[in-house]
Amino acid sequence: MSDSRATDADAMETSYGYATVSGRDEKQARVNDVFHRVAKRYDLMNDLMSGGLHRVWKDAMVAWLSPPHRAGWNFLDVAGGTGDVAFRIVERTRRKAQGTVLDINASMLGVGAERAARKGLSDNLRFVEANAEDLKLPDAEFDAYTIAFGIRNVPRIDKALAEAYRVLKPGGRFLCLEFSEVDVPGFDKIYETWSFKGIPAIGERVAKDRQSYEYLVESIRRFPNQENFASLIRDAGFERVTYRNLTGGIAALHSGWKL
Repeated sequence: MSDSRATDADAMETSYGYATVSGRDEKQARVNDVFHRVAKRYDLMNDLMSGGLHRVWKDAMVAWLSPPHRAGWNFLDVAGGTGDVAFRIVERTRRKAQGTVLDINASMLGVGAERAARKGLSDNLRFVEANAEDLKLPDAEFDAYTIAFGIRNVPRIDKALAEAYRVLKPGGRFLCLEFSEVDVPGFDKIYETWSFKGIPAIGERVAKDRQSYEYLVESIRRFPNQENFASLIRDAGFERVTYRNLTGGIAALHSGWKL
């Protein structure tokens, strides 16, 4: 429900779905547990929950990024454990780009590394376990920073955005794909019903885990809407900040530049 949405980064620090937890450490531990449990069926569940639309949205993200077909172009994909976005970027550059897939969750990274090996992309990608709030990576290292459906699970969103700004080269691009606020009258009610009734039921049947998918739905409703999240990106220092709604605002693509 739109009136439950956070308007700033602080409100997300102790928000675990609709519940309030004791602090960011408890939130991070609970989120980690969710993704350990869902890792093996994460991509299948994305297909079922979105009717395959997540693939279209990720393709739109990489198209807007428009990575160049040249060696030496270097990107960081955060919360990208299973590799979905990173694989698309590498293929878009005709396998010339080098990427770092970073995730706090080892189970998700394990799935991604196995998939990269099967696709013959291990030479293009490295998989790193680290926290989006403290990347432990050099300043001004990357040409692009991408994050898809991950930033709403970070307790301190402002810290993650500051880290994104820090590790980008001058002229580097920040691109975030995240669930957002539906802006089509009538469609919002249909989406609400599907989210709170359909998605947890699928989670229970396919992943044997209703609780995790209830959290994921609630976390979407708590996340700041398009304008409020754009403001957070600007506050981190990014310029030329803009966004594009996808499928009536179910998801939104946010872009910013380190200039």
